[in-house]
Amino acid sequence: MIFVTVGHQMPFDRLIGAVDQWALARGRADLFAQIGEGEYLPQWIAWAKFMPPEEFDRRVREATAIVGHAGTGTIIAGLRLGKPVLVLPRRSALGETRNDHQFATARHFEKGGQIVVAWSEEEVPAALDRIESFHPQRRLADVADPALTERLRAFIWAA
Repeated sequence: MIFVTVGHQMPFDRLIGAVDQWALARGRADLFAQIGEGEYLPQWIAWAKFMPPEEFDRRVREATAIVGHAGTGTIIAGLRLGKPVLVLPRRSALGETRNDHQFATARHFEKGGQIVVAWSEEEVPAALDRIESFHPQRRLADVADPALTERLRAFIWAA
């Protein structure tokens, strides 16, 4: 099952529409989307506007891949479990977010070989075609990297 999420802050009809049309074109019925308060209501994939945290966590654990906006919460949730993650960054010019910070987030994780990025909705179908066979370069740990904590500790003690 591919799990699609737009988060809880703003609608993201562009992503949901692209995924819904892909599911129709590929005959895929094994998707579930958390769509938020968007106006686009999927016709080919199962969905809910919102779900309790325990259901969200269960769907992330059971998913073969995670698809979402390029929010750090979505990316980290997938990477902690070693799941392939596909993101479409929200665009401020389209009123999908307040600024374009998701482009920097997507670039960072893509550069590390951790996620697949569709930079536009036109790239979503090709990215979806390969997402389940994508293997992130590394999982994220449940705790901070020891080298980072040591550098922080040294900085604090030096101050």
